[in-house]
Order: sequence, then C-alpha cells, then structure tokens
Amino acid sequence: MATATLIAPAPHATCTSITPPVAAIARAVLALDLGTTTGWALRTGDGHITSGTLTFRPTRFEGGGMRYLRFRRWLAEIADLAGGLGRIGFEEVRSHAGTDAAHVYGAFLGHLTAWCEECSVPYGGVPAATIKRFATGKGNAGKDAVIAAMQARGFAPADDNEADALALLLWATQATGGVL
Repeated sequence: MATATLIAPAPHATCTSITPPVAAIARAVLALDLGTTTGWALRTGDGHITSGTLTFRPTRFEGGGMRYLRFRRWLAEIADLAGGLGRIGFEEVRSHAGTDAAHVYGAFLGHLTAWCEECSVPYGGVPAATIKRFATGKGNAGKDAVIAAMQARGFAPADDNEADALALLLWATQATGGVL
C-alpha cells in the first residue's frame, strides 16, 4: 500500500484565517478531490463528518483566475468554521484524460499547497489507487464502486467527487487506513 508524505510547512504570519487552539489543530482533517467540481469531506475536532461538492467553474463575467480565488476564500472559510485545520489530504492524480483537466488540477494543487504553507497547515497527497483500494478492495475500482462503498458505510455522496473525498478522509483518519 502506498503511503502519503505529509509536508509540515513553516509558520507564516500572513494567513487570513483565525489561528485556532492547538487542540483543534491536532484533530480537524479536510480531504479534497480537486477539480472544477471539488469533492470535500471534513472531520471536525469532535469527530463529526460532513461532506459535499463545490463547483469552481468561472462564470461568463469572470476571468479564469477567479475560480482559484474563490477556492482560496473557501479554504479560509472552512478552516474558520472547523475551528482550524490540523491537516489536509488531497487525491493525488498522476494522469488526466485531457489537457484542460490536468491544467485545472495543477492550478488547484498549486493554490492549495500555497495556502497550506501560508497558514501552516500540514498537507499531503494520496494516490487515487490507494484511496480506491481502501474503499473497495480494488485499486482500479470505478466511480460507481467507490460511491457504493461510501453508501455502504452510511454516507450519501452526491457524486464520485464527494465519494472520493469521503474515502480519502476515512483512509486518513481510521486505524485501518493510512497515515496522513
């Protein structure tokens, strides 16, 4: 099973989010499936899990960079709502079906890692096959299999993006998963 490398950034004073108490930092975990439609799952310090999807498609009246500014603003908002983030995990994608998807993923990843560095939030990527193997038992499982696996665990993901984020969160926070 592949393992994720957690990168612990140096603290910076320029983070726009509120600095939470140390106890909250050690426990809140955010998992992301990055893309124009980003899946997310959050386990708060008290163990409550919530998840969803966000669409960062630019409108016809916005420049292409607005999606990334909205993404960074959302990161700060969810960190504040959670009382701080102890770590962030993201699905690490090594190949994309199209050039545009690869560019969008790379830009989201760049903004995520920069935000984490700025806010001193440890982060790490987990290969997609590792997440799928944990959720379904097969590293090459399809989208429907991951959705079904999350439904079997009591979640109701709206789509494969949310299901992937939930599977990553469970992998990163359960004893039978990995260490992020």
